[in-house]
Amino acid sequence: MNMRAARYSGPGKPLSLETLPLRPLKAGEALVRVKAAGICYTDLHFLSGVLDLGIHPLTLGHEIAGEVADLSGASSEVTVGDRVLVYYYATCGRCHWCRTNRANLCPQVVAEYGFTADGGYAEYVVVPAANLVKIPDNLDFAEASTLGCGVTTAIHAARTIADLRIGETAVVYGVGGVGFGLIQFCKLAGARVIAVSRSPEKRAKASQLGADAVVNGTADVAEAIRAITNGEGADVVFELVGTEATMTHAVNALRRRGRLVFIGYSKDLFVASPLQLVIGELTVTASVGNTFDELLQAVDLAAAGKIKAVVDRRVSLDQLPATLEALRKGEIVGRAVVTFE
Repeated sequence: MNMRAARYSGPGKPLSLETLPLRPLKAGEALVRVKAAGICYTDLHFLSGVLDLGIHPLTLGHEIAGEVADLSGASSEVTVGDRVLVYYYATCGRCHWCRTNRANLCPQVVAEYGFTADGGYAEYVVVPAANLVKIPDNLDFAEASTLGCGVTTAIHAARTIADLRIGETAVVYGVGGVGFGLIQFCKLAGARVIAVSRSPEKRAKASQLGADAVVNGTADVAEAIRAITNGEGADVVFELVGTEATMTHAVNALRRRGRLVFIGYSKDLFVASPLQLVIGELTVTASVGNTFDELLQAVDLAAAGKIKAVVDRRVSLDQLPATLEALRKGEIVGRAVVTFE
């Protein structure tokens, strides 16, 4: 049996649409018929070489929703025909990080789907059955797929890394798929939220999702945030862009004991004055991925209507390259999703 897939061949090379054979399942694995795969900015980092794990050819796509088509062996969690979401980390399960519910930091990852192993830009994907989470009936596949990274990354960054507290002010600097998840989760956590974007459409969507204030990213962002906070600055700035200019504004927007949390990145380096950090007792940290528990929480929040997926458009596999270019240009508000009918 064959399938169509969009293949990554290394930095600087375009994706190619290919027909590939399905490999046989190993014990404990599931064959998932992909119904939707969210398009994350990380894929652009692969194509540009900002992120190069040295593994290719590879099928990208780590936000994966679909139906269980086959199972190798019995599974206590899922059966053939179930609607499922894929947790994209397959970890060792034995190291210190796995045993302390921090599997996203496992140094012996067996597979990371869409990163080091074939992901969801294909008609089928093979993953461990233990990595599957059932999708509630009130979520369609496109909406559900965006939870796999966009919302779980937000939950991990806000709660686990930033330790966001009621009444604090959080800045979401860079409003995209993860940014919209952050706005909603920070509001649920009782924070005041300021969203920063160059795009009027994204600022409008941020307000619609509950942001208390929006700032034009072309302005003096740090000054604008201080004006909104009566000169104090923000308790937390989530940095989702990672350029020299945005990083400078982000650290200058922090109040005393503020926390700067990096989620986005580029090839630019972060340069800060140790004196500025010392005087303000500022914290600079970072957040990567999520845990399985955080994926379960994202599904529960979405099913309850407390966090809404922001799906800008649904495209075919053939339209993926053009859609990635639209994402690079900042034309997509939220997530674009590849769907398979």
